[in-house]
Amino acid sequence: MRIRAGFAFVCLLPAGTLFGATRLKDLVSIEGVRENQLVGYGVVVGLNRTGDKQQTVFSTQSLAALLEKMGVAVSGSAIKVANTAAVMVTATLPPFAQPGTRIDVTASAIGDASNLQGGVLLMTSLRGADGQVYAVAQGPIVTGGFVAGRGGVSQTVNHPTVGRSPGGATVERTAPSVQPVAKVRLQLRTADFTTAVRVAEGINKQFPAAAPLASAENPAVVTVNAPDEWKSRMAAFIAAIEDVRVEVDAPARIVINERTGTIVMGKDVRIAPVAILHGNLSVEVQTDYLVSQPLPNSRGTTEVVPQETVTARDEKAKNVSLGKGATVEELVRALTAIGSTARDIVAILQNLRAASALDAELEVI
Repeated sequence: MRIRAGFAFVCLLPAGTLFGATRLKDLVSIEGVRENQLVGYGVVVGLNRTGDKQQTVFSTQSLAALLEKMGVAVSGSAIKVANTAAVMVTATLPPFAQPGTRIDVTASAIGDASNLQGGVLLMTSLRGADGQVYAVAQGPIVTGGFVAGRGGVSQTVNHPTVGRSPGGATVERTAPSVQPVAKVRLQLRTADFTTAVRVAEGINKQFPAAAPLASAENPAVVTVNAPDEWKSRMAAFIAAIEDVRVEVDAPARIVINERTGTIVMGKDVRIAPVAILHGNLSVEVQTDYLVSQPLPNSRGTTEVVPQETVTARDEKAKNVSLGKGATVEELVRALTAIGSTARDIVAILQNLRAASALDAELEVI
């Protein structure tokens, strides 16, 4: 057996501090225009004996309560069915969703049902965080997997206890979204002072006025006052804002995942003049199995005796010298040329950051 430091994959991003002109639609969101999460408890019926077992009492209790509403009086303890499963139903309510809009729902088994394939979700109320009912779901459940076989021989593909119902819910109440008014607040998806200022400058350039319309409140929020001629057409004004293009600024960053050996870095990250000396140590463990044979007519038995040999080898250190203005890309190329592994590069980058020779944020995930 041989143990050697080093692993797998190095990835370089050919990008510097600027990623080029980007639409505001891809950089910001409008404050108050957001999705809302809905959740509800429901029952899936019509399963082929793959529903909840007798131990899951709340599914039979739910079925008994449902039958009682329909005029069928039956005790929950007297029901024994295998074609019913209790599920939690979740959905995402889009902003400005109007009554009658269809949305997708996801049903997840919460009991011991083994498969929701072929089931039908009965009418389920979907509530928001405020406890109000915003949608009602009902319809067939489509699973992305299945279970085949019986007894001790079966094959399971994907996850058959979670299914979706495309367009399975109908919105019954208007989504709690904030209507755009004369003053709009733009929220940057990634907070940055430079980018926020550039967003404000880009909007002011697109809509010239006596007084600037946009201003950066902080690195995450830009406030925009609509011109008088646009106040009656706020939807068109926001659409025009979303089409403004700005250059995005981001700090130099190197992201390292030591578990997988992945290194993602900016191409133009600069390194101070530095000399790097890095050694390599390998340990080799070999096991040979020898057979010990007893003498003829003796009472001994044949035994296998392992013989282990441990060899440690410390290779000569290899050095790399970098001049002024060298980039991380040049460093990685030089280290790769002398046979450095991903683990070696991770260790060197961490030491460079500790020595203040690396002008970039080092993030280890």
